[in-house]
Amino acid sequence: MITGAGKGIGRATAEAIARAGAHVVVVARTAKQVEEVAASIRNDGGAAIAVTADVGRAADVDRLYHVAASVGPPTALVCAAAVLHKVAFDETSLETWEETIRINLTGAFLCCRKAFPLMRDAGGGRIVNLASLSGIYGTEKFPGLAAYNVSKYGVVGLTEAVAVEGRRYGISAICLSPGAVETEMLRRANPQLRASLTPSQVGALIVSLLEGPVVPASGANIPLFSNA
Repeated sequence: MITGAGKGIGRATAEAIARAGAHVVVVARTAKQVEEVAASIRNDGGAAIAVTADVGRAADVDRLYHVAASVGPPTALVCAAAVLHKVAFDETSLETWEETIRINLTGAFLCCRKAFPLMRDAGGGRIVNLASLSGIYGTEKFPGLAAYNVSKYGVVGLTEAVAVEGRRYGISAICLSPGAVETEMLRRANPQLRASLTPSQVGALIVSLLEGPVVPASGANIPLFSNA
């Protein structure tokens, strides 16, 4: 299951996982986008179903997992859904703050919480959460991204918590914190910033984390500073 799969890193990840042979459930808030992604994967010989859902809403996540049950228990979950609003801190409305935290952090929590018992009962699973260098202590922060930065700090902590409690059940959780990736979100955050990564590169890395021997590193946050 890949959330935020309508575009950017989420879409590239869904396509990469499907090419690796998995049956993917692609999730996004925009029906047209997510249906297009699923159709593209199927046209390329992969297996995919599309679900339109707002992962920041518990009822949507319940419905999402109900639909996904037709495929089987989730062996892997990638939480890539996110929003970014660029606004000065003292002009950040409560609505903007709450929406950002709801989708970026609460959305990851709801999806991980729902997947956890299913993975436990199935004997294990892998979770990859997408944070950001914006949520890493000591890295340069851009003005206007207070809500976004805080939400990504939270995703790092959430991943650590899932890893601790999932260890005994064979559930591994890894956090990726990319820097500049060539996406629409980067253009909104900082139009002048030169992207050092592509969504496809991040997607390929996520596939390797889902397939590789990452159990000893469960709970780690991996910062992606460049593609060098």
